[in-house]
Amino acid sequence: MASAEPNGPPAPDARSFDGVSHGYAPDGRPLTPPPVPLEQIVGDVVDNLSATAKAELALLEARSELALHGATWTAAWGTVAASALGIAMLALAFGAILALAPHVGPFVATLIVVAVLLVVAGFAGWRAQRSYGDIRTALRSDLTREGIDDAADA
Repeated sequence: MASAEPNGPPAPDARSFDGVSHGYAPDGRPLTPPPVPLEQIVGDVVDNLSATAKAELALLEARSELALHGATWTAAWGTVAASALGIAMLALAFGAILALAPHVGPFVATLIVVAVLLVVAGFAGWRAQRSYGDIRTALRSDLTREGIDDAADA
């Protein structure tokens, strides 16, 4: 009958690993794995290089798409800013001509129109500047150390 004591000696036929230490292996030396064939090592290296090349191409494609996006919005908001500024200058010129008229009303109206168009031009210029930042980010040579390229642009 088995002992009711939990710390009692183990049964004689059960294997006890209490004394295993200092490299003792009860079943003998472990088997060494077979050597990996050179063809498999070369194949793994080629697969890793192929995966790296695909990742680099995907990064290049993503950066070019970001540059295209930034260039598109820079051109669009720059066009709005240039148009608004041109219209503001024309309005100022016409307003100055109208201000020579005996009435004061057209000059004040011209100033209001010029002020609104200058606000629109300022907003469009700000948006163009933000989109230009996307182009600089996409064309940066080292994406992890941004301070180096930015210092060269200053």
